[in-house]
Amino acid sequence: MADTVNSLAARVHELLVALLTDGADARVPGQGAPPARGFLGAPPSVDVTTGFHDVVARATTLGPDGRWLVAAGHVSLGVRAIALGQTDQSVFHLDAAVAAGYNDCVTFHAAPLRPLHDDPRFRALYQRMRITAADLDELFWLHREMQLVPQDAQRAMVDNLGRLDTGVALLPQAPLPTREPNTPGVLITRIDLAATQTAFRRAALKTDFQRSSGNTSLGLIDDSWDYSRARDDAWDADALDSQRLRAAEARAFVERPGAGTTLTPCPPLGSITYPA
Repeated sequence: MADTVNSLAARVHELLVALLTDGADARVPGQGAPPARGFLGAPPSVDVTTGFHDVVARATTLGPDGRWLVAAGHVSLGVRAIALGQTDQSVFHLDAAVAAGYNDCVTFHAAPLRPLHDDPRFRALYQRMRITAADLDELFWLHREMQLVPQDAQRAMVDNLGRLDTGVALLPQAPLPTREPNTPGVLITRIDLAATQTAFRRAALKTDFQRSSGNTSLGLIDDSWDYSRARDDAWDADALDSQRLRAAEARAFVERPGAGTTLTPCPPLGSITYPA
């Protein structure tokens, strides 16, 4: 099947979710034809670094429409490289990301990338980035949400401890922005947030399923099981879920009236405080 922007964006999402879920050892199903003619089954799995290299190669063949996905692959490789202490490789990939249209200057102020701030090569590539005020507003919102998602998941898992009911609910999350961005680089950070939401929703859901199945088993074998308490817990959980949903919806991104749409240099390096 031919690559498309949508299929490669989904692949970036898959790779980021795997990285958030399983860390440096994450592997995902490979893409492409099976390894041998007539072989039945999926292609062998690949590590996430190989996966991002593959995204860059495939997105390059899409021409201008795929440039932002080339940038997405390179920035992920750059962040991975700095985590491994590979400064030269990190700068190489981040430079390639900026050349392909990456302009999330907020990411470049996150803790993992701050060690690069004194590198003249990094400072030079940062100075090439351009952003609009409207897009910068959204970038700040996206990064704030990436900090709030794990906090929400942790609170939900703590709240579910000790519940005797068997209900399971999805973790409510703020909707992704739907505005047309002024620059395609914003789409990369939207995928970052979407992947964060997916990874933590799955983690919270896994814990909730374990509690639910455990309660189901105990209810079958324990004659003294407190069904009245279980019913009350279910009602309380429903009320909490509704409260979380309203809170998430209230955090939805709202465009600032009059926010500029003219490309300007990113704020000076070091001037941005990463959202806490």
